[in-house]
Amino acid sequence: MKNLISYGPFYRTLLEKKITEYNLIFKQGVDAHTIHRMKHGKAITTTTLNTLCEILDCRVEDILEYVPDEE
Repeated sequence: MKNLISYGPFYRTLLEKKITEYNLIFKQGVDAHTIHRMKHGKAITTTTLNTLCEILDCRVEDILEYVPDEE
């Protein structure tokens, strides 16, 4: 099954806000495993999603998007 959730918006948001993954992990306390999971299109919890929105001062759609399966 194809991943239907994309974290592309997360990386665009990081670029726009000039925040690095290093900053998220070592200065904001985001678990490195979470960043790894996102890089590989794996699920994250809504608690993690909430935390990222708070840190980045953004909306959920600035972190992830639904990409329908084209099959």
